[in-house]
Amino acid sequence: MKGQSMASTLLVIDDDREFVELLRKRLEGAGYQILVALDGETGLRMLESERPDLVILDIMMPGMDGWEVCRRIRQISTIPILMLTAKGMTTDVVYGLELGADDYVTKPFQADILLARIRALLRRANSRALPEQGVYRCGEIVLDLDQHTVTVAGQPVQLTPLEFRLLSVMMRNPGRLLPHRYLLTQVWGPEYADDIDNLKLYIHYLRQKIELDPRHPRYILTEWGIGYRFQCD
Repeated sequence: MKGQSMASTLLVIDDDREFVELLRKRLEGAGYQILVALDGETGLRMLESERPDLVILDIMMPGMDGWEVCRRIRQISTIPILMLTAKGMTTDVVYGLELGADDYVTKPFQADILLARIRALLRRANSRALPEQGVYRCGEIVLDLDQHTVTVAGQPVQLTPLEFRLLSVMMRNPGRLLPHRYLLTQVWGPEYADDIDNLKLYIHYLRQKIELDPRHPRYILTEWGIGYRFQCD
């Protein structure tokens, strides 16, 4: 992953040629190098051959749609994925996040907001690239930062990159009350400090994967109106 001082390369996968050209000009004007794929299959090939730093992905494309492209990317890469699409229903947003997208911006959008989201995703990706080491254990949960793995009762658990990062922040602060803004800033970035609904959604995802009874969590405890606490017995 390139440092922020170098020009990051963004791969735009979208079949709308006119929109892509406008987006290219705006992003190049902000200092990014832009690659363009007008369909999903080409986008996947370019991802492998060009190794960009971030993918901007449309959903409604002929042939392989953005949902399938996102799913296939997540099978081979943890690269940040920002979905940029006209499909703005809550169910669409949730589905995109469940597939492994890191963020979701709907069309039409404000250019400054899009650029802020891109900067946040790249900064978060770069921080993931910094050396993080150690194995953290809590009850039946084992989180290995070196191997980027999580097991519960000895069984591997598949987490998305954001889920893993959220769990790692919480497990490195056992018993500590972690306010909403702290978790959002640490995991998503300062631009997301007020996005409590998104945090609640990912807490729900994590509980489904690591708790024996997600409705009565043992590990991730809610401190109403304040944040969350990762409880280690």
